[in-house]
Amino acid sequence: MDHPIYRVHSFETQAPHTLLVRFDDDTEQVIDFRPVLAGELLGPLRDPALFDQVTIDPEVHTLVWPNGADFDPATLHDWPLYAPALIARARQWDLSPT
Repeated sequence: MDHPIYRVHSFETQAPHTLLVRFDDDTEQVIDFRPVLAGELLGPLRDPALFDQVTIDPEVHTLVWPNGADFDPATLHDWPLYAPALIARARQWDLSPT
């Protein structure tokens, strides 16, 4: 199975928890991460101070946060295809007992 390789080239904050992400193939996505920020790893990113510490990992060329959260660059590139499943999973995590 072929898995496309994309690299995050740059990003800009558009709104709280929303980034414009640019890729090495000259495409871009505006991604509102709020609906997927749930669970042990992504939930802490609801804190704007932590979310805003996002950087691009120089080795794997994707968005990363200091708590270890990241996303596959192909997922970011094709966000509209993956968002519904990610949102559904986040809702399950929010309902899980702690």
